[in-house]
Amino acid sequence: MTPPASQPLAASMPDANLPAWDLTDLYPGRDSDAVAADLAAAEREARGFAAAHAGKLASLTPAAFAAAMAGYERIDETLSRLVSYAQLLFSGDSTDPAIGRFYQDITERVTSISSHLLFFTLELNRLDDAVIEAWLADPAAAKYRPWLRDLRVFRPHQLADDLERLLHEKEVTGHAAWSRLFDETMAGLRVEVAGETLTVNAALDKLSDRDRGVREAAGRAIGAVFGANIRLFSLITNTLAKDKAIIDAWRHYPRPTSFRNRANMVEDTVVDALVGAVTEAAPRLAHRYYALKAKWLGLDRLQHWDRNAPLPEDADRSIAWPEAQRIVLDAYGRFSPELAAIGERFFAHPWIDAAPRPGKAGGAFAHPTVPSAHPYLLLNYHGRTRDVMTLAHELGHGVHQVLAGAQGHLLAGTPLTLAETASVFGEMLTFRALLAAEADPSRRRIMLAGKVEDMLNTVVRQTAFYRFETLLHDERRNGELLPERIGEIWQQVQSESLGPAFEFTPEYRVFWSYIPHFIHTPFYVYAYAFGDCLVNALYGVFQDGHPGFAARYLDMLRAGGTLRHRELLAPFGLDASEPAFWRRGLDVIAGFIDELEATG
Repeated sequence: MTPPASQPLAASMPDANLPAWDLTDLYPGRDSDAVAADLAAAEREARGFAAAHAGKLASLTPAAFAAAMAGYERIDETLSRLVSYAQLLFSGDSTDPAIGRFYQDITERVTSISSHLLFFTLELNRLDDAVIEAWLADPAAAKYRPWLRDLRVFRPHQLADDLERLLHEKEVTGHAAWSRLFDETMAGLRVEVAGETLTVNAALDKLSDRDRGVREAAGRAIGAVFGANIRLFSLITNTLAKDKAIIDAWRHYPRPTSFRNRANMVEDTVVDALVGAVTEAAPRLAHRYYALKAKWLGLDRLQHWDRNAPLPEDADRSIAWPEAQRIVLDAYGRFSPELAAIGERFFAHPWIDAAPRPGKAGGAFAHPTVPSAHPYLLLNYHGRTRDVMTLAHELGHGVHQVLAGAQGHLLAGTPLTLAETASVFGEMLTFRALLAAEADPSRRRIMLAGKVEDMLNTVVRQTAFYRFETLLHDERRNGELLPERIGEIWQQVQSESLGPAFEFTPEYRVFWSYIPHFIHTPFYVYAYAFGDCLVNALYGVFQDGHPGFAARYLDMLRAGGTLRHRELLAPFGLDASEPAFWRRGLDVIAGFIDELEATG
């Protein structure tokens, strides 16, 4: 639903004072010789790798296996660099047809090239443990033990080679194609609010406006636009849920979330304990807080457009980008000068894209790209306090990715559950620094309320998202869900999680449709709650004066994907399998709400 060409777009020009990223550290341009050369070299090397090793892995010596692993890693890193470049271009402007075509072309070429490498992981998983252990006696091969450990988690769910190759090659016309349709559709939508023509991201930002009339207008207008497109979003959601159910059945995953849990290297029982603990705690957290907020706003009941409303006394001054940079880096530096020095690189180089603009991906993310380059951060910076917290969050990801990069391409990545550790910790450092510097009781209350809302959004809301996905995928196994039924499930979990302070208007039933994680990475969302509760517990250890905490924390980040959550938390005396672990994290939020209640 694009506006007429004569109708101006609000915020169509990027803010010249905000940084924009420069992707030439990856490639000079879409049509550059470097892109063509890497594609050609990767295909040549992948074909040669398959010719040299397919069907022959069992006979490799330990030294030969170590060399094969290094060769596989090198090719895969080249392919990842190409995909990262295309993804970042597309995130910067998904409405440009030329960029969309380039993204699709790169995706198809990389999928085709990587099909020559697919045999490697499949064949490795068919080998006996004794063969693997014999290889790992070689020091050069032993480096890859964590990667092999994680690969073999999927061994019971592996299909025959021809089926694996078919699924791999069809990805570009399956899940990836539906995801692209979602992205391009969402980026192309325009919302009319009070005479302005806004992108979805800009319209969603209006839900935090001080004027309740503006918030209501935005909430109803967004709902109307989503409602006009709900059949398409329902089709995408139904198709991807069915596609997942088919693959899960073939792979013998017991539950829709089982694959994600294995990919996160976390047991189903641990996730169940987290979700159960958060759901049980919703009344003493979200229900209690939003009852307070309704009172502060002078309302009998809240509507969905009041959830992120500023408090009446909150001026929420505009924070310029240089000040936001200073706030975050100072907070990082007080904890660890090394952490701040790494963070400074993102501002000293064009590694951040911060200005909102039409066609740009909404929200924020940190993309690690490849260790031979560096991460990039995407934000949509509006100058609010929440945007400063988002900067602190994404910079935490970026610093984590830099530190873990020393492990090499195959070992740098962390499971989603641990990937949120540094980001949420960075937020906490920034918040605590701002709170400690604030002497005015009214301002402290505003800051505490803002932090509680962020934590509720991260823990309670994301857990509700997870429960929504679980209910939807479970029910989809019995047939396609009508848009109305999806809306009923959404309304149910939102009511249960947010509590009786809310009275949801009808258009809120379609607000599930804009959440990209449901499309791109099913069941991702509980990782936010996992990370937030983990960091709350971890920060408690820091506050208790744990000796050498900062050094051990940086070592944890440097570990990348080499260690599991039990091994990473053990030096701090924490264990995520214990119910008390999750309660400790949730009690931090409850303590902030206690303090707010005491202020009236």
